[in-house]
Amino acid sequence: MTGPAEIEAPLKGLVRSVLGDGDYSVFYDLLPILAQDVADSEDRLKASLPASYPFLEEAASYATDSGGKRVRPLLISAVYRALGATETSKIQPLAAAFQLIHTATLVHDDVIDRADLRRGKPSVPRAFGMPAAIVAGDYLFVRAFQLAARYSPEVILRCGEACAELAQGEMMQENSRYDLTLGRDRYLRIMSMKTASIVAAGVASSAMVSGAAREVVDGLEEYGRGVGVAFQIQDDLLDVYGDPDVTGKPLFSDWKEGMPTLLSLDAHAALDGKERSEFERLFLARRKRPAELLRLKELTDRTDAHARSMADAEKWVESAIHGLRKLPEGPYRQLLEQVARGVITRRF
Repeated sequence: MTGPAEIEAPLKGLVRSVLGDGDYSVFYDLLPILAQDVADSEDRLKASLPASYPFLEEAASYATDSGGKRVRPLLISAVYRALGATETSKIQPLAAAFQLIHTATLVHDDVIDRADLRRGKPSVPRAFGMPAAIVAGDYLFVRAFQLAARYSPEVILRCGEACAELAQGEMMQENSRYDLTLGRDRYLRIMSMKTASIVAAGVASSAMVSGAAREVVDGLEEYGRGVGVAFQIQDDLLDVYGDPDVTGKPLFSDWKEGMPTLLSLDAHAALDGKERSEFERLFLARRKRPAELLRLKELTDRTDAHARSMADAEKWVESAIHGLRKLPEGPYRQLLEQVARGVITRRF
């Protein structure tokens, strides 16, 4: 079984990264409780993975072991407790299901992008091969819906709609490669569908299971949507300005793959004359040398694109916090607010 001690250190790191050098002692009082919640959801997740073919189980387990900090189970449990729950056994299968959905999307992302690394480790496609990675991602989706099947039809439908939204966003993003005419609004719509839909569905579903009023459920969907989009904008910035030793990912992946982001769209729009033409030529190149990637960064740095992206991310954070207004006051609501603020100050 996964023990809370194995989870508490990452949670402590998450809280520290959110609050920086501020007073985070009030949240640390919650850590043993949330650590046990996340450990319980992890046990649910692992119990869902056994397969009759060991190689498939190995690939699925490898993917979930590379699946990050378990932010989604943390948010789902924190929402459930913010709404008055004193224990979370009822919500743990749902938390595990959304973590599995998230992990499945990462596996399929790495297939599409032919990524070699995921958080500093060989990606599932690199470790097991493309065919096995595709099947492993499918397997994780199936196991997720088996876990979700114990809930009401409304919750299952919300999960399904979020996955459908995610798939549409993924397809829209794939079809926008090398397109600097995409536009900011369409980019944000894609990110709202591809990245934020699962976060929004997870926290809203948690409220539904708790029996919360419709206005609370709607507010939490707004919270999840805001957190998800802000998280993605910061992810795009870290792709250019992050530390690969911290993020576990190489720099400039979006430029290498021709993936337009707010940063690229705003930089391209802000440049003029020869510099704009140069940016466009470099961005559209299917193969980019290191010097060309560095030149793209140099051109970007000559604009206010970074500041504009950050301003957008801050607006989404404020939208997220606005969505919490119907939650009861208390430390869990405070934690959810700080997580929202922290997604745009994180360095990983």
